[in-house]
Amino acid sequence: MKVEQIYTGCLAHAAYYIESNGEAAVFDPLREVQPYIERAQADKAEIKYVFETHFHADFVSGHLDLKNKTGAEIVFGPNAKPGYEAIVAEDHQIFDIGNYKVKVIHTPGHTMESTTYLLIDEQGKEHGIITGDTLFIGDVGRPDLAQHVISDLTEDKLARHLYHSLRKKIMPLADDLIVYPNHGAGSACGKMMSKETTDTLGNQKKVNYALQNMTEDEFVDALLTGLTTPPGYFPQNVLMNIKGYESLDTIMDRGTQALDVDTFETVANETGALVLDTRDPEDFAKGFIPNSINIGLSGNFAQWVGEMIPSVRQEILLVTYQDKVEEAITRLARVGYDNTIGYLKGGFESWQNAKRDTESVNRISVETFEHMYNSDNPLVIDVRKKSEFDSEHVIDAMNIPLNEINHHLSEIPKDKPFVVHCAGGYRSMIAASILKQRGWVDFVDVSGGFKEITEKTSVAKTDYVCPTTML
Repeated sequence: MKVEQIYTGCLAHAAYYIESNGEAAVFDPLREVQPYIERAQADKAEIKYVFETHFHADFVSGHLDLKNKTGAEIVFGPNAKPGYEAIVAEDHQIFDIGNYKVKVIHTPGHTMESTTYLLIDEQGKEHGIITGDTLFIGDVGRPDLAQHVISDLTEDKLARHLYHSLRKKIMPLADDLIVYPNHGAGSACGKMMSKETTDTLGNQKKVNYALQNMTEDEFVDALLTGLTTPPGYFPQNVLMNIKGYESLDTIMDRGTQALDVDTFETVANETGALVLDTRDPEDFAKGFIPNSINIGLSGNFAQWVGEMIPSVRQEILLVTYQDKVEEAITRLARVGYDNTIGYLKGGFESWQNAKRDTESVNRISVETFEHMYNSDNPLVIDVRKKSEFDSEHVIDAMNIPLNEINHHLSEIPKDKPFVVHCAGGYRSMIAASILKQRGWVDFVDVSGGFKEITEKTSVAKTDYVCPTTML
């Protein structure tokens, strides 16, 4: 049985495609659905079903656009209450995809509608399980992401549901089944996910902490330890996945309005739209439009948009590379930011050529940082996650995780210089753009971040401690 995993690194997301005898199915698709349609067309197949493992929190699924464009039926597991036409399957219900079969296994815990799909090949042999956020490679799904949106169950009660789902529904299955999860390392949907994106169930029974022999209380304690506050956009995405959303085609038409400098400036002033600059940090540092925020397409763009822009309804004006406009709009829409209302025609260069005011960020090398650190003893602000900072950091550095920086601005001095860094220079430039927007001037950003500080300098650091969570 051939199962095609379609992995998107910036979201650490996996969708799945299967095809048999002219019929196809897609599991947990991303917002842009044309690649799935073209994949089925290449097989001369019709997409019959779009299977959803649960109402996702970290991205907006493409299930509605796929249904509208192909006529495919949307399938959820038991307990789901979508605000649109869909099949709400029963536990153990079987769906035919050509000569393949897909069996519904209700596995509540991550959410109450969470469902695993058992894949059965043309010979009737069980091949694998598409687990959504129920079971990852090395981890299981967090029970604290959507409970207040979909139900009133506490994370403790959801964790207990997950304990029984894993032991009664998943672990009794055959060891040779392939586990196909919805996410890999880098996703905020789990705390210790592997970089591997598939494995056998038998091996996971051996190495996954959540599948070991333990009591229910021990499981709950292990699962809930190390969790951090979920990203603010997660509940908003859950609601979009439940209630529905605009077509990506509509969003693209609205966002790809090319605005000259005068019009861009006027629209920004009249609407209060956020000016989002998606260029690489190195280019942004050299010059940018005052009050714009940098979140580069070259990194975990969607994740940091969701962390740093509070409302998915925020209107956005783009500053980006000319050939990256559609990519930026698409990646914003993946996490529900559908209100891009135009982009700066000609990019930042057109702003410069129009002699408009610009700002810049002073970036320094790690060698310059080492000299400053040893001679001037400056305040060092590390914007990495707490788990990264606790694992190892520059001696006397202050940790303000990037996703919390807006809540800790009062702790950052305006009367003395300081240094900002992250792991590699991507997140620190996001922080630098926010600081510039809020009036800070006398600071520098370290190009290369903590990685190069470690590799290229002898700056004093704490002893390394292996992290217990990646959140």
